[in-house]
Amino acid sequence: MSPAEEGVVQPLSKMATTIDNSHTAQATKKKHLGIPEAVFVEDVDSFMKQPGNETADAALRRLDEQYQKYKYMELNLSQKKLRLKNQIPQITQTLEILRHMQKKKETTEPMETHFLLADNVYCKATVPPTEKVCLWLGANVMLEYDIDEAQALLEKNLSTASRNLETLVEDLDFLRDQFTTIEVNMARVYNWDVKRRSKENLLKSAEK
Repeated sequence: MSPAEEGVVQPLSKMATTIDNSHTAQATKKKHLGIPEAVFVEDVDSFMKQPGNETADAALRRLDEQYQKYKYMELNLSQKKLRLKNQIPQITQTLEILRHMQKKKETTEPMETHFLLADNVYCKATVPPTEKVCLWLGANVMLEYDIDEAQALLEKNLSTASRNLETLVEDLDFLRDQFTTIEVNMARVYNWDVKRRSKENLLKSAEK
C-alpha cells in the first residue's frame, strides 16, 4: 500500500469508528426512551460556570433534583415490573388450562375442576366439553372466545408481557447507572467547593 493510499485508509477508518459510536449512542437513547442520560461532570470548573451554578449549593441542589427525578422513575418502573411479574404466571397458568381444554373438547368426557369462590375457598365442578371460553380483559369486562382464539390472544399477551419485562429490567439497570453518575457528580462538586473554601481561608490567613 502506498503512503497516499495509507493516508486515505486511516481517516476512513476513524470516520467509520465515529459513525459506529454515534449509531451506538443513538440506539441507547432510543432503547431507553424517556429516561434522560446523566452527563458525567469531567471538568468541574467549566460546570460551575454554567448558568444556574453560581454557587456549589445551587449546583448540588440542581443535581439532587435530577437525582430525585430518577428515583421517581425507578419507583414507577419497579411498580410496573412487579405487576408484570404477577401477570406473567397468571397468563401462563391460563394457557395451560386452555391447552388442556383443547385436548378435552374432542371427547365426550366432562372435565373436573375447582372454581375459586373466595380467597382460599374452592368449589368442585364438572365442565362438559366446550369450544367456548370467557376471558377477563380487565375493568370488569369479560368476553367470550373460541378456545383457539383465546389461546392465540393469550400467547400474544404473554409474548408482549415477557418482552416488556425484559425492557423494564434493562431500563432499571440503566437508571442505576444514572444514579451512580449523579452521585459521583455531587461528590466532585462538593470536593471542588471544599478545595475552594480551603484556598480562600489560606489566602485570608496569608493576608493577616
